[in-house]
Amino acid sequence: MGGGLGGGSSDAAFALKLMRDKYAPDIPNEVLKVMAAKIGSDCAFFIDGGLQFATGRGEVLSPLSIDLKNKWVVLVNLGIHVSTKEAYEGVIPNNDRRSLREILEGPIKNWKEDLVNDFEKSVFSKYPELADVKKDLYEHGAVYAAMTGSGSTLFGIFESEVQFIKWSHPVFYEMNLKL
Repeated sequence: MGGGLGGGSSDAAFALKLMRDKYAPDIPNEVLKVMAAKIGSDCAFFIDGGLQFATGRGEVLSPLSIDLKNKWVVLVNLGIHVSTKEAYEGVIPNNDRRSLREILEGPIKNWKEDLVNDFEKSVFSKYPELADVKKDLYEHGAVYAAMTGSGSTLFGIFESEVQFIKWSHPVFYEMNLKL
C-alpha cells in the first residue's frame, strides 16, 4: 500500500473481469472500463493493461507506442507509505512544457531532461531517502528513473541487467525485470 503501483486498482479491475468472465462473458471491455472508472480513477487502465496514455481522471485511455524491448526495469520500494491524498495535496502541476505524449513517444534517452513526475518535488522533500534512490538509480546506469505515479516506489530503466544495487535504508524491496 502507498507504493504507487496501483495494487488496489488492479485488484478491483481483476475482480470485475472475473465476475464478467463467470457471469456475463458478452460484456465488452469498453463497458467494463466504464464500470471500473466508477470504482476508481485508474481502475479502467487495468482492464486492458499494457502501455496506455491516460487523460481525464485516468479513465480516458488510448494506446501508447513505446519500444521497451530488451530493456530492464528495476523497481525499488523502501517500505515508505505515501497516501494518494498526501501526494495530491503537495503537487503543483507544471503545464508549461512539451506534450507528455510527445515526450513519451520520443527517445528514452531524452526522458531524463523532459519527463518529470510533478509528485516528486513534494514527496521527495518529505522523504529525502526517495530522492537518494532516484540518484542511485542514475548512478548505476539508468537511462531514466522516476517515482511511480504518486509514489513511493521508484523505478529505473536500464539497457542491461543490474547485478547489484544496495540502499542503506533498513527496509527495501528490489525487483529486476526484463521487458
